[in-house]
Amino acid sequence: MIEAAGQARPIYRLAAIPGDGVGPEVLAAGRSVLQASAAAFGFELEWTELTVGGAGIDAHGLAIRPEDVQACAAADAVYLGAVGGPKWDDPTSPVRPEQALFALRGDLGLFANLRPVTIHPGLTAASPLRPELLHGVDLLIVRELTGGLYFGARTEASGPAGSRSASDTLPYSDAEISRVVRLAFELARGRRHKLTSVDKANVLATSRLWRRVAVEVGSDFPDVELNHQLVDSCAMQLVKGPAAFDVLVTENLFGDILSDEASVLAGSLGMLPSASLGSRRTAHGLHGLYEPIHGSAPDIAGRDLANPIGAILSGAMLLRWSLGQADAAAAIERAVAVALDDGFRSADLWPGDGLPTAGLNRVGTAGMTRAIVDRIAIRRAAPETVAARDR
Repeated sequence: MIEAAGQARPIYRLAAIPGDGVGPEVLAAGRSVLQASAAAFGFELEWTELTVGGAGIDAHGLAIRPEDVQACAAADAVYLGAVGGPKWDDPTSPVRPEQALFALRGDLGLFANLRPVTIHPGLTAASPLRPELLHGVDLLIVRELTGGLYFGARTEASGPAGSRSASDTLPYSDAEISRVVRLAFELARGRRHKLTSVDKANVLATSRLWRRVAVEVGSDFPDVELNHQLVDSCAMQLVKGPAAFDVLVTENLFGDILSDEASVLAGSLGMLPSASLGSRRTAHGLHGLYEPIHGSAPDIAGRDLANPIGAILSGAMLLRWSLGQADAAAAIERAVAVALDDGFRSADLWPGDGLPTAGLNRVGTAGMTRAIVDRIAIRRAAPETVAARDR
């Protein structure tokens, strides 16, 4: 953050990565909402836009350049749309869009991904689960980001068909496990004091180490209930009784899969935000990268169909975790909830055949964004009016 000359309004510096597919659309939506919150709460945002991912490959021949990483490191936080798409999907290519994410996580030290999952009451019909299973769902998945299979040594397949083999290694160290598990305990302490550590300790040596470290770290948090669960059992429980979970912590691959599974609870991938955090602190909070959990969805890119809520709520997480603007973050979250209460629905949230649509308003990316921005503006102009409606 820098202070504006001659005035007290803080100015925060943000790196924006629109990326590919629907990424530019949802990031533009999120930026609009962040600008509305800045106007309402008396701060300013200064943006640096970077060409990264598939767009970076097309423009520079690299998914991300060293100067792009440096710009992200210099910012107070990083805001990302999505990267990737069929155009760059050749798995044998030495340059792929996803390399940008790995570089950002590794070079910026972003070792923990936070994915909150809550259910808006008006969207229970959009979930494949029975409504009674969704009551009380409020969970947080903490995924380790910089270790495991995605970063281990690998051997690519070679040789003639019928005699090929390949290998991936799954390395984890004490330090890598303890830092993310400790963060998860701290988060659980601020919630319902329950932590589920997910592993595959009956098969994997790294999972047995994970479990031992979780127990050791847990001795510093006697007020938090620690449970261990095998990943396959956890995957089943997420759809049978998701309300039983508070905070889950797990390794990279398991977290990737489980958090995508949990996204269906909310009715759509487009609903859920995420934050990738490290241990580096700025003057205002933790340095981090914020993005919706969905992919680039190139089939709907440019058609005003993408749900911007995941990106918008990621912006709220950015305000809370990296900028210390908790009130502005809460205002965005309330504006999203009120817009949904008022019947606004993007295409992915529209009820299926035979379900009632009375009182609902189908909108595109731009329409949903306007509805949310308007509700931030209404709260600023007449907070008592919106507060009454929130109740």
